[in-house]
Amino acid sequence: MKKWLAFAFGLAALAAVAAAVFFFLPAGLEPVAASAAQPSGDALIARGEYLTKAADCEACHTNPGGASFAGGRRFDLPFGTLYAPNLTPDREHGIGAWSNAEFVRALHHGIGRNGEDLYPAFPYASYALLSDDDALAIRAYLATVKPIAATPPANDLKFPFNQRYLMRAWKLLFVPGHRFEADASKDAAWNRGAYLIGPLGHCGECHTPRNLMQGLDDSRKFAGTKQVGWLAYNLTSDPDHGLGGWSDAQLAQYLSVGHAEGHGPASGPMAEVIGFSLRYLRPDDIRAMVTYLRSIPPQSDGPPAAGRGAPTDVKKPSLGAHVFVEACAGCHLPSGHGRQSPWAALAGSHTTADPNANNLLQVLAQGTQIKTSQGLMFMHAFTSAYTDEEVAALATYTCAQFGQTTCHVTADQVHKVRGDVPAKTEEASQ
Repeated sequence: MKKWLAFAFGLAALAAVAAAVFFFLPAGLEPVAASAAQPSGDALIARGEYLTKAADCEACHTNPGGASFAGGRRFDLPFGTLYAPNLTPDREHGIGAWSNAEFVRALHHGIGRNGEDLYPAFPYASYALLSDDDALAIRAYLATVKPIAATPPANDLKFPFNQRYLMRAWKLLFVPGHRFEADASKDAAWNRGAYLIGPLGHCGECHTPRNLMQGLDDSRKFAGTKQVGWLAYNLTSDPDHGLGGWSDAQLAQYLSVGHAEGHGPASGPMAEVIGFSLRYLRPDDIRAMVTYLRSIPPQSDGPPAAGRGAPTDVKKPSLGAHVFVEACAGCHLPSGHGRQSPWAALAGSHTTADPNANNLLQVLAQGTQIKTSQGLMFMHAFTSAYTDEEVAALATYTCAQFGQTTCHVTADQVHKVRGDVPAKTEEASQ
């Protein structure tokens, strides 16, 4: 909370800067046109669909259980609540009446159709680097999806965050004023991977810590950070905390299908990224992403990889072991290798190696699911079936057994993560 109060004061201080530059920022439309290399017709639509998936647009702009791209998904942030807008071609409720120039301006400058400054929950700080051709291809594809007449709820932000003009000062500091530039010292695969993970996939928006002003902290690029309760893991080449201990094949498998042999499955927001986006990418693009990930300088932030923590003796009987046998072993097997589906594997998972059990508790409290080529794989939430004490014991046992990590999860931690989800009481469990 102190961090967000400091951010609020800092943002208010920038109001003076915003006022000083108010009339100097280009809010007008810039001419935009496709290059001679841009395809047309069905080829353009197909290219736009691929890029839209690579940019993971559907995950944020689709309310769970709702129509694709119709908006309305809720994002609860420390300074208020935002709702994703409708991206369908409905002319009244979506972007059907937008011009190409207005759409590209939104991606590159974070400015809406009526000149309003958009909030950076929409990752235009990354999309600013997209080429005009790619932005126009995405626009062309979105014009073909089913129009939905749905208006998301109004945003509910606290002062001063509800003052959109403050975003102008923020943009001066954190939004690039140019498109992506290839590094001539690197090969084509590296540059393609840099583009897919940077501007298009905007992976750093979740996996890079933020500074006081909520811009990305480039000094800790891809070092991992906590996002909406989930821990986005370290993506650097560090062997103990990042991806340095993964093989190229394991990384490619994880990005393509959402699990990797010996490293467990994706869950939470990352499972959404796999399900809506990465599983549709071509093998050559996945390989390019792996090439780029391998080059990220190591950072030692975050929990250790599974097997690199301090092992705990789990041979003696415990409440956690009892709950695991009763409720979990049927799908996950006592060995943690998973029954029937590799997405049920626990052994080696980064999630089980976290001493703070951040994502493990989120999975237990909320459940998780992932779309795969074999259908929907899901893990149900432990809502009313077990007490906070039982879930805490289960999490502690799981970390020790499958992550070889010492963690001591408390009932208070479980209660905090569960929030308003009802849990069975001790009396009811007798």
